[in-house]
Amino acid sequence: MKRWLGVMVSAFLLLACTACAGKQAGRPSMESPQGSEETETMKLTITIGTSTFGATLEQNETARVFAELLPMTIEMTELNGNEKYHYLDETLPVQSERVQSIAAGDLMLYGSSCVVLFYESFSTSYSYTRLGKLDDAAGLAQALGRGNVLVTFALNEAE
Repeated sequence: MKRWLGVMVSAFLLLACTACAGKQAGRPSMESPQGSEETETMKLTITIGTSTFGATLEQNETARVFAELLPMTIEMTELNGNEKYHYLDETLPVQSERVQSIAAGDLMLYGSSCVVLFYESFSTSYSYTRLGKLDDAAGLAQALGRGNVLVTFALNEAE
């Protein structure tokens, strides 16, 4: 009787482990549709006065949520002679990292609601969540000028 009970318990445990392994194996296929979304490149147009710049959004959750807010026109405030920033009314998901260096044309999120557009390159110890990058930052500093400026962000239509 004890032997029969031992066999039954062993069979039950083996069946339970197999069932768990099956769910684990099925988990990546559940995530693959989300993974395929991440491979789609989202293009953005940034308009400053009469100047227009193309940009590519990062393939992360923060950039996707930011894209859902577009189009938007915001007044960006000058800071340190190298960036313009604006605090959104909404908070975005944060995936911050110590980026170490900023390049002109980087579009980042500071904290959970501060959109920052950099127009100069420099080293930094601050942490940001990457939102995107201008495809070509030539002329960006001149377009932004000194002081505060209105900037329009618009998601490009799918081709």
